[in-house]
Amino acid sequence: MGAFYDEIPEYLMEWIQKQQMFWVATAPLSPDGHVNVSPKGVAGTFKVVDNRTVMYQDLTGSGSETIAHIRENGRITVMLQEFEGAPRIVRLFGIGAWHEAGTAEFDRLIPPSERLPGARAMIVVHIHKVGSSCGYAVPRYEFIGHRTQLLEYFDKIENKEKPRIPESEAGDRGDMYHYWGTKNSASVDGLPGLYIAEKCASYFDINPYALKPFAKNKKTGQGKSSIFGRAYQLSVKQGQAVVAELLDVRFLLGLVFGIIIMLVRGTLTGNSASLLVNRLPI
Repeated sequence: MGAFYDEIPEYLMEWIQKQQMFWVATAPLSPDGHVNVSPKGVAGTFKVVDNRTVMYQDLTGSGSETIAHIRENGRITVMLQEFEGAPRIVRLFGIGAWHEAGTAEFDRLIPPSERLPGARAMIVVHIHKVGSSCGYAVPRYEFIGHRTQLLEYFDKIENKEKPRIPESEAGDRGDMYHYWGTKNSASVDGLPGLYIAEKCASYFDINPYALKPFAKNKKTGQGKSSIFGRAYQLSVKQGQAVVAELLDVRFLLGLVFGIIIMLVRGTLTGNSASLLVNRLPI
C-alpha cells in the first residue's frame, strides 16, 4: 500500500543506498515545455546526506535538462525501485540546487578522491515529501554490472587537459569546453543550462538555441515576453529576423483588424499611431 512521509524513514535509508540506479524527473514551467526523465546509474554518484537531503554527481552528457529546469523552478523528483527483492518504489519529492565544477561548493561536496571523470556539477535535493508504493507491476531484473564507457571517455579528455573555464586561451574544438558550450548551455526548450556552459558557448561564439529542437526562438531561446519585448533585446544583426516575424501574415491580419476597430471607435490618434511605429525594431 502507498504511504507518504515528511522525510526518509530509517527503514528505507539502507535500501536506498544499495540501489544500483535511480531516475530523475524535472519539467519546465511552460505548458508547452517537455518533461524530462533521466536514468542514472554510475556507481558512486548517489549519496544520502540525511533524512531530508540526497545528492548525486551530475556527469557530463549530451543534454542539461535537469539543471535547466532546476535553474528555472527548482522542482525535482528522484525515483528508485527494487528489481530483485520484494517489490518497492520510492519517490523523493524535493527542491533541487546545483553546484558547478570549479566552484568552492562543488569542491567541498566532492572530495578529489570521490570525483568521477566528467562530473560537471553536484545536484543536491532538499526533500519535502517521500512516497513509498508497492511496485507489483515492475518486472524482475538481475543486475550484471555498471557501464564504464562514459567514465573511460571523459577520463581520456581530462587527462589530456583538465576542464576549466576558458579565459585567455582556448582548447581545440574537440575538448570539454566546446562540448559544454554546444550541448549543455541550454535545454531542448531553450531554457539556460549550466553557467559554465554558457560562458563556453560565448567564448566559442556558439548559438546553443539554434541546436535545440523545441526552442521557440532560435536566436534568443525560449523567451517569455511579447514579440515587441523580444525585439528590444535583439541585436541589430538580428533585426531582419524580427522584421520577418512581424510580417507574418497572421500578425498583419490581426494588426489590420485592430486598426479598423480603433478607427471605427475614433480612438486612433496621431500620437497612438506614432507610438506603434516607434515600438518597431527598425
